[in-house]
Amino acid sequence: MLATVLALVAVAAPPAVAGTVTAVRATVGTATAAAATAGATVTASARGAGSAPEKCTPRRGTTSISESWAQRRLSLSEVWELTKGAGVTVAVVDSGVEARHPQLRRIRSVDLTATGVRDCLGHGTAVAGIIGAAEMKGVPFTGVAPQARLISVKQTSDGTGDVGRLAAAIVRATELGADVINVSVQASDQADLRNAVAYALARDAVVVAAAGNVQKEDGTPAPAYPAAYEGVISVGAAGPDGARADSSNAVTPVTVLAPGRGVTSTWAGRSYREDLEGTSFAAPYVAGVAALVRARHPQLDNVRIRRRIELTADGGTGTGTGAGMVNPLLAVSAILPSEQVALAPREAAPLPADAVRPAPVRDPVAVSRALWLALSALAAGVLVTAAGIAVPMGRRRGWRPGTPENQT
Repeated sequence: MLATVLALVAVAAPPAVAGTVTAVRATVGTATAAAATAGATVTASARGAGSAPEKCTPRRGTTSISESWAQRRLSLSEVWELTKGAGVTVAVVDSGVEARHPQLRRIRSVDLTATGVRDCLGHGTAVAGIIGAAEMKGVPFTGVAPQARLISVKQTSDGTGDVGRLAAAIVRATELGADVINVSVQASDQADLRNAVAYALARDAVVVAAAGNVQKEDGTPAPAYPAAYEGVISVGAAGPDGARADSSNAVTPVTVLAPGRGVTSTWAGRSYREDLEGTSFAAPYVAGVAALVRARHPQLDNVRIRRRIELTADGGTGTGTGAGMVNPLLAVSAILPSEQVALAPREAAPLPADAVRPAPVRDPVAVSRALWLALSALAAGVLVTAAGIAVPMGRRRGWRPGTPENQT
């Protein structure tokens, strides 16, 4: 199991994440100082400040790979026509990242372990590659959000770690301006970790975490943290058939599934792996999708981004499947009625005072004069007509009265 395990313990139910940003900052500030002190103690007693780990021998990778089934299943080439995650910052809280890898050269690295930023496990390098490995000619593998900015916050160097340092790493990622924080770690529930996650959420970061892996020798599974905290996008692992992998922890509340079997990604030593398995490598697929959504819909806060990813998933059946396999294309392009704000029709602007000509005021004197003038004109016309008939007739008769004798 490649997931980093930090003192996993059984907890009955995830506590509510609450509190003000000020209170959280004070608590995690104490955790940060404690983590820094712990790191200094390990460094002084074992290797000396700033030195590399005694053993840095990650498993050998390969330089020959084929196209990942996950990349085909998630239709990433169609999503990239809409967005590639430009302008979004994703933090990888993990074991460091191989910054010499040709597809990960744009990454910024921070070390909280005092062992250097080099990835001696390969775990963090694989997680970072799934999220944002840059496009490279001739290479059939690319990260989900290849134009996103990546930050590596190294919180472990040997696959184990301290929950206080994990909390400090989440706080550091938040302070560095991460829009999305990926935590492929399963840990126990502790106050400083809970407060660190609450702080990140209060600062509007999208927190994505692995739901955890279960093996037969693990006994009774328990919820994994920070995945089980409210507000976190908890990711389970699925195979090519879309069903939950048997190793994916079904006790942890799961938001969505993502590819977690036979996964391809970048690896330490400028190489690749094609056989990665576990929720550690499912979570970064969803973190990459969150970066795509955040780039495409910058007006959405972390709550709405989480809800959009959940509502657009392919649909799950059975315990531990959540809303089903994540669907990047729908997450980026779907029109959700709940996000559309209903607006009342805008009132028509009032017309200007001179837009309508007022009706003229009626003058009774003028109307009377016009009427008499019209009647006079009519009478004159009648008289003229009558004269035009009578005068010729009078002239013919010599102006004599008309009598029967005179008629012919």
